[in-house]
Amino acid sequence: MSYNLEQENKEILSRYKDLISNTYRTLDEDNNKLIRKAFDIALDAHKDQRRKTGEPYIYHPIAVAKIVATEIGLGANSIACALLHDVIEDSDYTYEDLKKIFGEKIANIVNGLTKISIMNHQNISVQSENYRKLLLTLSEDFRVILIKIADRLHNMRTLESMAPDKQKKIASETVYIYSPMAHRLGLYNIKSELEDLSLKYNNPEVYNEITEKLELAKESREKYIEEFKTEVSERLKEEGLNFTIKGRAKAISSIYRKMLKQGVSFEEVFDNYAIRIIYKSDAKNEKFLAWKIYSIVTDVYHSNPSRMRDWITQPRSTGYESLHLTVLGPDKKWIEVQIRSERMDEIAEKGVAAHYKYKEGYKQSSEDRNFENWVTEIREVLEQQQNLSTSELLDNIKLNLYSKEVFVFTPKGEIKILPTNATALDFAFAVHSDLGMKCLGAKINGRLVPISYTLQNGDQVDILSSQNQKPKSDWLEFVVTSKAKSKIKSYLNSQKNQLVEEGKEILQRKLRHAKINFNDEEINKLQKFFNLKTSQELFLKFQSNELDASSLRKYIESKNVFNNLLSRFRKSPAKNQHFEESKQQNLDMIVFGKDEEKLNYTYAKCCTVIPGDKIFGFITISEGIKVHSDNCPNAINLRAQYDYRVIPAKWVNAESFKNRVKIEIEGLDRMGMLNDITTVISGAMGMDMKSMSIESNDGFFIGNINLEVKNKSQLEQTFKKLKDINGVSRVRRLQS
Repeated sequence: MSYNLEQENKEILSRYKDLISNTYRTLDEDNNKLIRKAFDIALDAHKDQRRKTGEPYIYHPIAVAKIVATEIGLGANSIACALLHDVIEDSDYTYEDLKKIFGEKIANIVNGLTKISIMNHQNISVQSENYRKLLLTLSEDFRVILIKIADRLHNMRTLESMAPDKQKKIASETVYIYSPMAHRLGLYNIKSELEDLSLKYNNPEVYNEITEKLELAKESREKYIEEFKTEVSERLKEEGLNFTIKGRAKAISSIYRKMLKQGVSFEEVFDNYAIRIIYKSDAKNEKFLAWKIYSIVTDVYHSNPSRMRDWITQPRSTGYESLHLTVLGPDKKWIEVQIRSERMDEIAEKGVAAHYKYKEGYKQSSEDRNFENWVTEIREVLEQQQNLSTSELLDNIKLNLYSKEVFVFTPKGEIKILPTNATALDFAFAVHSDLGMKCLGAKINGRLVPISYTLQNGDQVDILSSQNQKPKSDWLEFVVTSKAKSKIKSYLNSQKNQLVEEGKEILQRKLRHAKINFNDEEINKLQKFFNLKTSQELFLKFQSNELDASSLRKYIESKNVFNNLLSRFRKSPAKNQHFEESKQQNLDMIVFGKDEEKLNYTYAKCCTVIPGDKIFGFITISEGIKVHSDNCPNAINLRAQYDYRVIPAKWVNAESFKNRVKIEIEGLDRMGMLNDITTVISGAMGMDMKSMSIESNDGFFIGNINLEVKNKSQLEQTFKKLKDINGVSRVRRLQS
């Protein structure tokens, strides 16, 4: 393919100038020189490289640097690092080279980004180690993860050129790891865009449907916001306030979550857009003016007190500050109103990065301390959990990423911020690990409660402890913080490992006495004989004396019997052959991989799959291939963590296959309704109803029906006819 190099060079220079002109801070001469030097090195390193689209590769680091500068708001060093972020990985430049040219700080950040980037090319066990490095590097210099988030955002914005399977893998990983991280660092706009783009590739039908409906509603939304501005602005101006009022549609992914959670359609989501009032203020009057605006808005419109959120008196641990209220605005429609100063708005937009601009003149110590506490906790979790599987590691880290928070007090009146649903035991571990390990109970507001007590906002917590107390396995059933979970698991594992070693020694002695070799093959045979999943279970049972010398004698006797049975089975293959044939009679229904191979499979239990659904195969460790629906609730986690075990799957001969699906139907109860429903299903559509249950209450009914469906087209036609029945308000398919 030929390229117009002269035109491309002009475009590269144009994009670089755009980056410089749009930088967040006014750069001095030294900063400009630093960024220019980084650009020249990046241009040289990537001179022969192109993206999947065919564009020069240098477009990508320039775009990442622009996100870092304008959307996150970092300075010259970070912009330089963004330009250089792929240099070590993709060229002959080394860490030592960058250290000589730019100094240790920039070289370390680029090196950290390189280590994280490797994660995308390796299997899950290595991903685990690199994810640890990502989080550990965060605690050393949080700019590494901010630049990595910018890198991922640009990759998501340009994902069209990738193959569909690769798109789903990257989209799933994004919503699984990077969106929660952006949320925790206060990058709410970026978090929302990452989630929206992930939905675009994981569930394009839903994404496109909501996008179209938002576009159709745009005119009426803008008219509504103008009415609100007109009614409120006059009152605010009377008070001499300097402000702007903005309206915005809520994130597509946020609207979809509400549709799923509340079981409603797009039209029934009453707050799919919000209004933001942003005011100018000095540090002294900032909170006073927020409450003044709140008072004016609630004078004009009725508010819903239960939906009021005060993040100014007590900011979130991310540093987010804002007043949220829901009012009955123009045309008597509920709408969310957010009130915040320009400083608060910038922190809401740019998260942790914005704190450093406002160090002077504003008291930011509590927010900075919250962030530092979180980083410290991440390090502790990583250091305590060296032997965890990747999924456990990610789950433990993510516990504190998306969590809503509860604010409680120590006996001395200090505030502690914990995730919602945290218990007294979580609080004890948050104060000190040793206090958690010896926790007996707690006094909440002077009242004695168990350690499993769920904390409420404003509780004063006094922990009771004992030197004789030890962590127990049932503690894991109610603690929610990653620190508590990791400490408890670490203690229990150390106790278990000690018992396992004792059991292993006991078994070795018994086998030696019976003149049987102690080796892996014999241990596997013992596991199977006693129906145990792991060698650890086997050793523990000998340690606890559940298995003893008499158990071992039964095993030895069975070895001869087993050999006899094996020889008999080898002489009569007919039954086994018939069994295999019957098991494979439907193998032509689904084919797998690029070569469309026929393989043995079973359906996953976590989702309902019917012919015509979009599906994929997942290779399990012990149960062969499991077939999942693309909309399976576990699909994102499987693709994010185990993409190398996901294989493409497609239907063949779907018309001749029957399968069962459960539907829910709602509407107004009336005489003849049941007959109309059964007429459509059994008569017009000729479908087989396996079961039906209807509940009626105050003239409204809800029913569940199990059907045998031939294919997706038949199900869609049935839904259309059911919705046409007079009085039916909703029909939907239920996942098992």
